[in-house]
Amino acid sequence: MIRHIVLIKFKSELGEGTIADIWRELHEIEGKVPGLLQITSGKSESPEQIERGYMHGFIADFDSWESLAQYQHHPDHKKLGARLVENAVGGMDGILVFDLPTT
Repeated sequence: MIRHIVLIKFKSELGEGTIADIWRELHEIEGKVPGLLQITSGKSESPEQIERGYMHGFIADFDSWESLAQYQHHPDHKKLGARLVENAVGGMDGILVFDLPTT
């Protein structure tokens, strides 16, 4: 399995309603990409409080690298990605992506 982890520093003026709408759009991708197992999204509740501004994020689990590649090329993902960049502090600089193969 591949765990696709995305952390976002949303702009401070962005309201929680807009962020909830972004998560809704993200979850609409579920069922559209073969091998996409699950998406979990939300706001950090870490007691350590060392998010360094990355207060929101999501995890998408895939059954293979090929499924992750299909997701990355899917038009709904490209549309969502553009929306994330538009609403992140510094555009792409406000987004961190980490892909972790698990067993």
